[in-house]
Amino acid sequence: MGEQRQRYNEEFKKQTVKFIQEQTKTLGDLAEELNIPKSTLHQWMGQYRELKNEPVASMDRVRELEAHLKEATRQLEEKELKLADTEEELAIVKKAVHIFSKPRN
Repeated sequence: MGEQRQRYNEEFKKQTVKFIQEQTKTLGDLAEELNIPKSTLHQWMGQYRELKNEPVASMDRVRELEAHLKEATRQLEEKELKLADTEEELAIVKKAVHIFSKPRN
C-alpha cells in the first residue's frame, strides 16, 4: 500500500522555519537531517519566514551588497557622463558635416 503522509501542526512548521533560518547549512542538508522533503521546507519558508530570525552573518552580506551597489552606481554615472560627452561631440560633427557639405558658389 501507499506510504502514510506525515502531517505537521502550525507551531511545528513555524519552529522548523525558525530553526532553518538560524542554521548555516543548506536547505537540502537540513531536509535530509529532519527527514522532511526539501519542497515542503521551501513551502514552509515561503509561508512562515520572518526576517528577524535571519542570522547575523547576513549583515555582512548586506554591507557587501551595499558596497557593490555604490561601485555600480559610480560606474554608471561615469558612463552617463561619457555618453553625454559623446553625444555632444556627435552633434558638433553633424553640424560640421552639414556646413562643409554645402556646395560652394
